[in-house]
Amino acid sequence: MFTETFVRGLDYLLALGTVLTQIASVAVLVLYFLRNRGERFSATSSLIGRYGVFLSFFLFFVSMALSLFYSEILGFKPCSLCWLQRVFMYPQVFLLWLALYKKERAIADYSIALSIPGALVAIYQHYLQMGGGAFLPCLANSDLLDCSTRTFFEFGYVTYPLMAFTAFIFSIALMLHVRAGREEKDEA
Repeated sequence: MFTETFVRGLDYLLALGTVLTQIASVAVLVLYFLRNRGERFSATSSLIGRYGVFLSFFLFFVSMALSLFYSEILGFKPCSLCWLQRVFMYPQVFLLWLALYKKERAIADYSIALSIPGALVAIYQHYLQMGGGAFLPCLANSDLLDCSTRTFFEFGYVTYPLMAFTAFIFSIALMLHVRAGREEKDEA
């Protein structure tokens, strides 16, 4: 149904998007720490805070759709750590959608609380796939892939778990701005 060329092209685009999102994550985190250092930084932080819930929703929606596309349509078997990352990612799609619908900015704390363990699981799996030794056992069985098996590798460092880690970190950075905007609004 999907050609190998299509999948390789999609893989390349996802890896490129991951690198760009990593750069954006650093920029958004730097802006968060500089938000009180001048009008320009404050205005940019407010803008990010205003659209942070939507951006995070979009990021996790696309991540969920692509992970399901790869596993359910292309047949890539996820491992137990992949499933654990999904546990921390998938609910955020629905929570963030509800927060958008209700115009609720308090979601930032809950999103951060789900993203931190998701990021830790993802970076641990990336460590395994880059050749690191296991601290915890992988629950691989006949239906699940071994957690250290690398099925995707672009630019010499981008793996599927690193993509998830990047999504979690970018969402945390966005939610910090959302939370800061909520706190400023509450103080006013």
